[in-house]
Amino acid sequence: MSTHPARSLSRVLEDFGPTLLDLVHGDPVAAGELGGVGIHDPYDEQHHPERAVVLGVGVHGTEEICRLLRELAGAGAAALVVRGPTDADAAAAAEFEAVAAETGIVLLALTRGASWAQLAAMLRTLLSEGDVGGAGEQTLGGVPSGDLFALANAIATLLDAPITIEDRRSRILAFSGRQDEADPPRVESILARRVPERYLRIHEEHGVFEKLYRSEQPVHIPPPALGDEVALPRMAIAVRAGDEILGSVWAALRKPLTPEREEAFKEAAKLVALHMLRFRAGADAENRLRADLVTTALEGGSGAVEALGRLGLADEPVVVLAMGLEPAADGDHAQLTAERQRLTTALAVHLTAVQPRSAVALLGDVAYALFPVPDDATAARERAVRVAANFLERTGDRAGAVVGIGSVAAEPAALARSRTNADRALRVLSGGRGAGRVAAIGDVYVDALLIEMRDLAVANRDEPSGPLARLVAYDRRHNAHLVETLRAWLDAFGDVIAASASVFVHPNTFRYRIRRVAEVGQLDLRDPSARFAAMLELRLMGLYDQG
Repeated sequence: MSTHPARSLSRVLEDFGPTLLDLVHGDPVAAGELGGVGIHDPYDEQHHPERAVVLGVGVHGTEEICRLLRELAGAGAAALVVRGPTDADAAAAAEFEAVAAETGIVLLALTRGASWAQLAAMLRTLLSEGDVGGAGEQTLGGVPSGDLFALANAIATLLDAPITIEDRRSRILAFSGRQDEADPPRVESILARRVPERYLRIHEEHGVFEKLYRSEQPVHIPPPALGDEVALPRMAIAVRAGDEILGSVWAALRKPLTPEREEAFKEAAKLVALHMLRFRAGADAENRLRADLVTTALEGGSGAVEALGRLGLADEPVVVLAMGLEPAADGDHAQLTAERQRLTTALAVHLTAVQPRSAVALLGDVAYALFPVPDDATAARERAVRVAANFLERTGDRAGAVVGIGSVAAEPAALARSRTNADRALRVLSGGRGAGRVAAIGDVYVDALLIEMRDLAVANRDEPSGPLARLVAYDRRHNAHLVETLRAWLDAFGDVIAASASVFVHPNTFRYRIRRVAEVGQLDLRDPSARFAAMLELRLMGLYDQG
């Protein structure tokens, strides 16, 4: 079992190197606790987590690498990963060493042939341990609960052989160190995170999986004969939970296991099953826990500070995003619910890729997100709008999703207000009054006020009165179009020519009608207050939405 914390760079190198990562320069121990994973993009604004491992995809050459190291020092990054091998001459090595010492950032190299996507996924899996949950760390068999990499290393020590833990589809869930002692097929499996297809076919032809899943004992598997490829023999055992097969554990052997080690392998498989079950159950439990924490934080009460702390959001400004779906006229409730859940999951993936400390939960019919933002309110609003718009562009408009963005909450007590404002912006968009599919409350504030004023009038059972009520009544009796005339005249700022053209009547006819508006409505159109009152009442009565 590793003595290094799961969120440390030393643990990353212990689990992934030298199969995936090589240390070029820097001190992993001094890197401290890692804050997450970031991907460098030279064409976009960078917002990496504090103490991030940054993946320098497409970064090559001594000059470019050193320049990026200096940039990341200002962003508080812990490590930079570039594609290996790096420049091997003495001058390049000396420059790397000097810049690593200057910036304090550890430089790592990703093995040629390894996938950036797989490295990012494995790093996030390793670094996510303990992100949300209780204060104490749970263990199973002396290994942190759900930490399959630590368990693989423990089994490798027991058997004195490199280990992989695989699921039912032969995908690599975790692997031990010492993979360099295995064979090329094992290294290829680690790099691709799954067993090569050609070996799977050989195992299926020889009935390896059938024998493996029928037996409760370790199964000896001779090295497959495949051209000139050299492979070691394997020993594998199925991982069971009752009658359910969860996966398997594979050891690459240079010498046969003793009976004692075979028995230890059998017992280890039971422990693997417990960890896999805890990991699987923990995913659902964590989702429920995150939803509870998001709900508590949004209420803004005494528990908000603790909830934000457990979500890792206690010390930075946050903005609330509210995503809603417009139900289709012929859509059934089950389909709409499934679509909400699908989009909520997609939103969580999108936001955590942009800002790993984001938290998303579906509460009723609305998906709420807590999204960390910069201190500057304008920059925060622009960033939130840009990220939400990008998400909706990626998901398409088939679902009819819209996103309202609240005000910036600089402290936990302000989160409830941010949620209220996100709901207000969402309601404007859902009512079709917004110009797009994303709106911040600052951009639709007046529309939100008008909706709330209309709600207040309905709640008070107010009846229309005054000039506009008289015009509406007159139009109903005489089909006179006086309300339409007033609306056109106000929209044109009193320009009769423009107003008459907008309603397709002769200017003289329009002049006659606007005089009738003043007479019938008893409305002084020369009075700015009267004009404003008429415009406001038109909005509140929804008459601007008509023909």
